[in-house]
Amino acid sequence: MTNTALVVGARGVIGGTLADHLAGLPDWDVVGLSRRGGPPDGGVRHVAADLFDPSGLREALRAHPEVTHLFYAAYQDRPTWSALVEPNVTMLRNVLDAVAVTAPGLQHVSLMQGYKVYGAHLGPFATPARENDPPHMPPEFNVDQQQLVEARAVEAGWTWSAIRPSVVAGFGLGNPMNLAVVLAVYASISKELGIPLRFPGRPGAYDALLELTDAGLLAEATVWAATDPRCANEAFNIANGDLFRWNRMWPVIADAFGLEVAPPLPMSLADVMADKEPVWDAMVARHALAPTPYSDVSSWAFGDFVLSWDYDMFADTSKSRRFGFHSYVDTEAMLLRLFDDLRRRRIIPG
Repeated sequence: MTNTALVVGARGVIGGTLADHLAGLPDWDVVGLSRRGGPPDGGVRHVAADLFDPSGLREALRAHPEVTHLFYAAYQDRPTWSALVEPNVTMLRNVLDAVAVTAPGLQHVSLMQGYKVYGAHLGPFATPARENDPPHMPPEFNVDQQQLVEARAVEAGWTWSAIRPSVVAGFGLGNPMNLAVVLAVYASISKELGIPLRFPGRPGAYDALLELTDAGLLAEATVWAATDPRCANEAFNIANGDLFRWNRMWPVIADAFGLEVAPPLPMSLADVMADKEPVWDAMVARHALAPTPYSDVSSWAFGDFVLSWDYDMFADTSKSRRFGFHSYVDTEAMLLRLFDDLRRRRIIPG
């Protein structure tokens, strides 16, 4: 029997990788929903819709009544934690309202979350975080979204899963949360300026213990949780399976770009990289790179956020293994592969 996936947020790092992964599996048809839409691409049928426009969303999805699985990976950024709640809950509610009308055969809703559920963004939290850890003081849109999904599941009779990755690494441009591009562009500009690679994060962050989640691994786990009956109505932490400290990973990154490492120097990337657009434009011309605007490779605020964690940032992923998911990714190899992919695409110099 063929399943039909509706991937909401199909132009992002997470949603795009998930849509491509599904399209490569047997017995799956894939509909990718995003604001931009676009022509069919690699087996993914793209649909354009504004998630804040309920009527337009319903009209866009009426042509796809065959949807059996909804994978929700959309996100709207806002400057404060409280401001994140209303737009992100509203978008999800509008999607659920639309599919309730247009997809009578819906079987499962997969919700993409993160370690904010555990308060990881607020400061030192209990590690390794477990899926049944107690909640923290709101606001937290991930929690509100899950409560909405759980309530709708009871009403509609479909099952749900909640997927909680660490920082996700994958290919994507113009994305406000892309650590691999942050590292690659920061290193490339350092090399262009003839300076060593310095860790710019907070004192203490260089030595903290953390983990990352490969976008491909995340896609595999997301489909597994959505299709294995044992995973119905459960949340799962998903990470690569290894831990690292920047004090050991930073020299690996520097070596990948032919750079020396100098002692860490705390600085805001959002500040020190704000004037580097002319440097970037000159690099694009001199190295015959793909004509990529500086704004599309500038996730500096996110880089500052991740590199500010002067406390351990990791979760317990044993629940996913107990339920049957055993894939893993070596984080060092993943980063080197992503850097090579950016070179191959001519986003950064070779």
